[in-house]
Amino acid sequence: MILIVGGAGYIGSHVNKMLSLNGFETVVFDNLSYGHRDFVKWGVLEEGDLGEIIDIRRVFQKYHIDAVMQFAAFTYVGESVEDPQKYYLNNLRNTLNLLEVMLEEKVKYFVFSSTCATYGDPNEIPITEDHPQNPINPYGKGKYMVEQILEDYSKAYNLRYAALRYFNAAGADPDGEIGELHQPETHLIPLILDVALGKRDDIKIFGTDYPTPDGTCIRDYIHVLDLADAHIKALERLQNGGESDVFNLGNGQGFSVREVIGTAEKVTGKKIKASEVGRRPGDPPVLVGSALKARELLGWQPRYNDLSLIVDTAWRWQQKL
Repeated sequence: MILIVGGAGYIGSHVNKMLSLNGFETVVFDNLSYGHRDFVKWGVLEEGDLGEIIDIRRVFQKYHIDAVMQFAAFTYVGESVEDPQKYYLNNLRNTLNLLEVMLEEKVKYFVFSSTCATYGDPNEIPITEDHPQNPINPYGKGKYMVEQILEDYSKAYNLRYAALRYFNAAGADPDGEIGELHQPETHLIPLILDVALGKRDDIKIFGTDYPTPDGTCIRDYIHVLDLADAHIKALERLQNGGESDVFNLGNGQGFSVREVIGTAEKVTGKKIKASEVGRRPGDPPVLVGSALKARELLGWQPRYNDLSLIVDTAWRWQQKL
């Protein structure tokens, strides 16, 4: 049985669906502070909090857990700068609580939701896994610290882990059963689509003077189902004797903010009003990752590698909200 911590959230719920479709039994552990009860359509839901180690022990004693996937984290970069303690307690300390119980129960396989934010401002593009890690905010620092801890635990306790460094997760389940639903929403594609739906007046473009072809930031968008597929492949590699390792997950190509807006206009058939404002602090001009390692070692092949496909699945989901 696979324990999906944070499985009622955006990425965790898509992974839960794909695990279930692939014949895995799943348990979702979530405190529902950001997750959604109605996103847990597969497996069983156990409500609990990683801050309460007794809650974690209860789940491990109730079910025979073979492996753990950890998605439970706060993810707002700006908030992490304003309130770092909140992020270190939730993202770092609580993951240590989870690992403590895993060691007690001798569960050896761990797939960790990491982030390209561990790299900080990139020295070169595309970013590979051996690029120096120099996170510039508490969100990225906390994820980086967990990666360091996992490396130590792997050597000391034979914990087998895969740390998956996402670029920009996007899109939704093509079947329309689950999708992206954050409160507040900060991701570019759903914000743009809210403009198309008339829920927002405009989309703000933060900075138009970056050293990019059209002056706006460039990001690497990866469909949430492609992320889910990589998690399953990473787990199966560990269960088949693979060593602990880290993997970038991205499409390997970047799209500017203006290009994303243009793609959304084509997909929706609607004009999307944009307003240009100043840069946000800490936004690198370009973030594009190389996922060659995941392709080679995991046999992973993104299926939704066209931006219009990603936006289309998000659009079909968002029209239902």
